Amino acid sequence: MRRLTVLAAATVSLLMLRVGLPAGEAVAQQKLLKEQLVGTWMLVSSHSVGSDGSKLDLFGPNPKGILIYTSDGHFALVNTRSDLPKIASSSRDRGTPEEYKALVQGSAAYFGTYLVNEADKVITAKIEGSTFPNQVGGADDRRIITSLTADELKFTNPGSTSGRKLELVWKRAK
Repeated sequence: MRRLTVLAAATVSLLMLRVGLPAGEAVAQQKLLKEQLVGTWMLVSSHSVGSDGSKLDLFGPNPKGILIYTSDGHFALVNTRSDLPKIASSSRDRGTPEEYKALVQGSAAYFGTYLVNEADKVITAKIEGSTFPNQVGGADDRRIITSLTADELKFTNPGSTSGRKLELVWKRAK
């Protein structure tokens, strides 16, 4: 009977210890930011923020976009306005100057490789190809993660090509 009492006491002690340490266990099982980023994300909003706090919708009120992060450090991004005009001629190479201007101003696409600084929560992108060639081969672009859950990613781009801060919100594709 004494052995059973000792075994029961030891079991209860271990269970109490387990209950007392769930936070540490959760931290140990938490994924790295890079692992959490991997996958496909759909654009929810994209704002350009001025120094006075004013916000502009970069791709209109209902933007379309996709951002893909791979586990081997590659990424691809395409963002567009939902109301991009169609080219009247139905041919990519026979648009009007006005149609081309609307397409360029209403879309952005680029790809490359990325690194994640876990401590600073910063994604650094090395852009290898872009619809805006000035981005290619220049200084690495930084995205500061402001929030990351299983279903939502928020980051800012403090050094956009426009000189304004960008705030982007993404939801994980299902």
